[in-house]
Amino acid sequence: MTEHAIEKCWLDQYPAGVPSEIDLSEFSSVVDIFDQSCERFADKEAYVNFGKSITYRELEQQSRAFGAYLQSLGLERGDRVAIMLPNLLQYPIALFGILRAGLVVVNTNPLYTARELKHQLNDSGAKAIIVLENFAHTLQSVIGDSPVEHVFVTGVGDMLGFPKGSLINFVLRHVKKEVPAFSIDGSMRFSAALSAGASKSLESSDMGHDDIAFLQYTGGTTGVSKGAMLTHGNIVANVQQSAAWLGNNIDYGQEVIITALPLYHIFALTANCLVFIKFGGRNVLITNPRDMPGFVKTLKGTRFTAITGVNTLFNGLLNTAGFDEVDFSNLRFTLGGGMAVQRAVAEKWKEVTGVTLVEAYGLTETSPAACINPMDLKDYNGAIGLPIPSTECRVVDGEGNDVAVGEPGELCIRGPQVMKGYWQRPEETAKVMDSDGWLKTGDMAARDEKGYFFIVDRKKDMILVSGFNVYPNEIEDVIAAHPKVLEVGAIGVEDAKSGELVKAVVVRKDDSLTVDELRAHCKEELTGYKVPRYIEFVDELPKTNVGKILRRELRDQFGEAKSS
Repeated sequence: MTEHAIEKCWLDQYPAGVPSEIDLSEFSSVVDIFDQSCERFADKEAYVNFGKSITYRELEQQSRAFGAYLQSLGLERGDRVAIMLPNLLQYPIALFGILRAGLVVVNTNPLYTARELKHQLNDSGAKAIIVLENFAHTLQSVIGDSPVEHVFVTGVGDMLGFPKGSLINFVLRHVKKEVPAFSIDGSMRFSAALSAGASKSLESSDMGHDDIAFLQYTGGTTGVSKGAMLTHGNIVANVQQSAAWLGNNIDYGQEVIITALPLYHIFALTANCLVFIKFGGRNVLITNPRDMPGFVKTLKGTRFTAITGVNTLFNGLLNTAGFDEVDFSNLRFTLGGGMAVQRAVAEKWKEVTGVTLVEAYGLTETSPAACINPMDLKDYNGAIGLPIPSTECRVVDGEGNDVAVGEPGELCIRGPQVMKGYWQRPEETAKVMDSDGWLKTGDMAARDEKGYFFIVDRKKDMILVSGFNVYPNEIEDVIAAHPKVLEVGAIGVEDAKSGELVKAVVVRKDDSLTVDELRAHCKEELTGYKVPRYIEFVDELPKTNVGKILRRELRDQFGEAKSS
């Protein structure tokens, strides 16, 4: 890409009071943000899980103990430590303990297979890991072929106190049988490490903007998983950008955010965990959001001000009995990201909650936020929003030239939140980042005359029908609007005549829905070549643990040219 002048026409669309640039110098590191908030909001509740809360003061003390214990083991500045936990109180304690010790966090999906876990541990060079006992058997199977030297094991109930914690652990271990037998030589209970570290001193790490804070793995659904190197500067920038965007709407020390997406995912990690640490907010951790009735029960007992999620999460809540009985009187922010928000879901959310579902856009490689709609948006607009402060966006063609307003091309991003690169993969880094700092996202987008950006689709997911580009997001949006449809995924299937044809894989809300009825609906909304030639009804769609539809698996499982 060549150097060029970036049109910042979107600045006129910025919400009142939002600056065009952020102050990166306010915080020297993620640890600096944490330290200041713990001092300012010491007696405020920081995290709540299963009804048990910990204050900022308690979080500071317990993370200090864990960080001190890690240092006592001989772990040195820059060493990597993996966290393999769902949303539990143990997660933020471990997270901030690792960072305060000057170490690098390697977020690890607890549902990884042995193959995936082995790859990540070896690729990152992790020397220690905190793992939930439910998944320790997976770690046991690969630890001998990994660099891991120290293992800390914890149970779901370990931080919940007596008798609740003991009861939960007993039920999971002996009634539900959800803790497979495991044996890892030299492993230590996480709670024991906290106790041992309480009497030790934590040496200051003095981390700066250039130091790596996270190895955040990405690309596992499309190829070899790569570790995005997110520095303290990257994360500080994104926290500052997000805070600036929310502006005067934040009531410091009073916000309550629902955290249902896993904290090991970059969206919840930054938007919930870190941004709301700065705000002195209260994070309500949902350990198993797939238990929708239990999730709704928690919501009914919480006067929350904000919630984040992906489209499938919001759709699931809207289709769960009792959700419309939740008290939404305090709710002011709903932020959707991670995948495209569908208009039907956004409109239903506004109808039920009275609050607009504001769509945002980002990537692991951008820490993650890059574009967000104004938080005072009246209605869903189909856009991913405007570039946030200190961020530049452009849309380019295959040769790297800027395309005209309204024309689709690849979205590219530049800003202080863009990753340092992929861990030990300079060739992969070079494929997506140029010497001027521009990151090629792999997403097809367009920009309107006001500067709002719209995602068309992933480049690799585009369907080519007789030379015409068909974007699955558009097909899915139309089909999702049908009242008898619960979920949908669109893919291309091979065709000798047309090259590819569109296939829709649909989960019905109403079993009376037929292929002919749905196709007729599509014909009213879509040009002929976009109408699905094949429609197959299924019980569920393959998804990531975050709820994103896995199009690659969708193609593998349902790529045959047939209808139900």
